[in-house]
Amino acid sequence: MTISAGTPPTSAPPTGTTPGAVVLGFLTGGVTGTSLAAFVVGCVLENLPLCLTGVGLPAAYGLLLFLAGAPRRAREAAVAPRTALAMIESLHAVGGEATSDVAVRFDLTVAPDDASAHRIEVTQNINLADLPDYRPRGIVVVQYPPDRPWRVRIVKRPTPEWEDRAAGARIDSAPGPARVSEPSKGCAVVLVALLGLLLGAACVILPVRDDLFDQGTTARSPSSVAPSVSSTSSTTVVSSGSATVTLGPHQSFLDENDLRRAFDSLTEGKDREERQALTVVVQERVLSVVYAPAGTHASGFDLRSLPYERFPALVRTARTTLGVHSPRTWQITAEGLTGSLTIRTGVSGSDGAASLEADSKGKIVRRTPAR
Repeated sequence: MTISAGTPPTSAPPTGTTPGAVVLGFLTGGVTGTSLAAFVVGCVLENLPLCLTGVGLPAAYGLLLFLAGAPRRAREAAVAPRTALAMIESLHAVGGEATSDVAVRFDLTVAPDDASAHRIEVTQNINLADLPDYRPRGIVVVQYPPDRPWRVRIVKRPTPEWEDRAAGARIDSAPGPARVSEPSKGCAVVLVALLGLLLGAACVILPVRDDLFDQGTTARSPSSVAPSVSSTSSTTVVSSGSATVTLGPHQSFLDENDLRRAFDSLTEGKDREERQALTVVVQERVLSVVYAPAGTHASGFDLRSLPYERFPALVRTARTTLGVHSPRTWQITAEGLTGSLTIRTGVSGSDGAASLEADSKGKIVRRTPAR
């Protein structure tokens, strides 16, 4: 029995540019951009909710797509596949040599009983022991969904009827223009997916752009700033009951080097080492200390015991996790009036104020978000 190629199909396969595909592409791009931006920004700002959003959003979206596609998959599974004969034009292994199965790329001429023959390429895993059964010009039995002819699978164990048909069949090669392939998504789907990705990333970055810029400013090394008198100047005033360190313009106590130098200047010398502090207040450019009166038994603490290296991190956490979206000012207050050292970090902005409390090691023990 000889099967000719017949007339090549004249209608092109439909493209994937449908309204549903465009909407799905936009949603997929938006979820991708949102999750990536949320994870990266969350890591930079040490914002745990953003990090969790970046991880959980794609998982939830994937689960939603799986559930939404269940009815379609059930309908497709209920449709009986079409069986046809096919001739192997060529084949070559494309991977999997290290296992018992090898991925083989087949170029087939598929000849359905009720339609014109067509060419198609398909990759399928073949057991190494069965590989000699597949050779160019050989006839095989294939199956594919009637509405998706590009999803061809070679039937490894056909029924006796089809096995007999394959043994006595000859198929003419289909010409190149008769090739069938999976419909492309189309440029519109790619463009809306890219638009969704950009919009998703923007929705995450724009609300916290001020915090990101502040992060970049405070993380900048002092060596990256051009030397000047104002950038390295500070004023220290010490009296019997208090001390104040004031930084010059373009400086901040969020810089750990400036903070360390300020505390070193207040604890140098034997007389200063023995003084106990009642309260310490740190603001953007001002550090103030109130000392316990000499000769009294008032509860105080040693300035050297303060975890001041944790102060910048406490301010960043208060700025980004307590619900103050555009914080303008911050203040750290350390006091030991109750016998145990307590460190409070407060931030305020146009939408309210919030604070957090840390212990003597700088570990956060309580949060009071903005209301």
